[in-house]
Amino acid sequence: MSTVYQHSTLAALMGKVLGGSATLAELKEHGDTGIGTFDGLDGEMIMANGEVYYMDGEGTIHHVTDMAKTVPFATVHHASDSSEKVKFRAGNMKEMVSLIDDRELENTFSGVILQGSFAYMKVRSAPKSERPYPSLSEITKTQREFEETNISGTLIGYYSPELYQGTVAAGWHVHFLSDDRTFGGHVLGFDADKLEGDLTIFDNYELHLPIDNKEFREHHVDMDGLKEGVAAAEGSQD
Repeated sequence: MSTVYQHSTLAALMGKVLGGSATLAELKEHGDTGIGTFDGLDGEMIMANGEVYYMDGEGTIHHVTDMAKTVPFATVHHASDSSEKVKFRAGNMKEMVSLIDDRELENTFSGVILQGSFAYMKVRSAPKSERPYPSLSEITKTQREFEETNISGTLIGYYSPELYQGTVAAGWHVHFLSDDRTFGGHVLGFDADKLEGDLTIFDNYELHLPIDNKEFREHHVDMDGLKEGVAAAEGSQD
């Protein structure tokens, strides 16, 4: 059995619930690989081989060793889970979509760990917000975008079915970390000379809700326009 573990919901982020509600130590009980963000939507988190990194709002990568640091939202799994080897001679976000279409995985949760050499990589990251928190959609209007060319590194990401939109961002949510640990973030687009790695199809989706968090308990989900808001916040899948 393979499990993808998610802490909190994307709808909570959309509803301004940005305070950290789980520690990295707690998160690592459920996986050694994954993506997320930190307290106050502070940058983009990448967990690889049990090591945690994040790209701050200025584009600098940090190695995080304080396991008491908290996250408001994250998704993780164990890299040792049963997986399928995949390989592309060239790739971009359309190839990521084809992984799902070609294997009829539209109704599954799936994850990838893909190594590659990238002719082009475009990512984004947001600076930490302070209370009273703005919404995720408001924050992404002021996020910074960063580009690199001729860089090697790893894509870590998750595919979620349309049925779960709001709880997650339906489709792909992917982060990047360069091999030299100097560049990374939330992926907006890329062109790879080659891509290869692991595709995991999860038969168990575990959602952990921060029920002891007052802001989470009190927030209201505005279902009107939720899909459009998530799409605007998460970026294009093209």
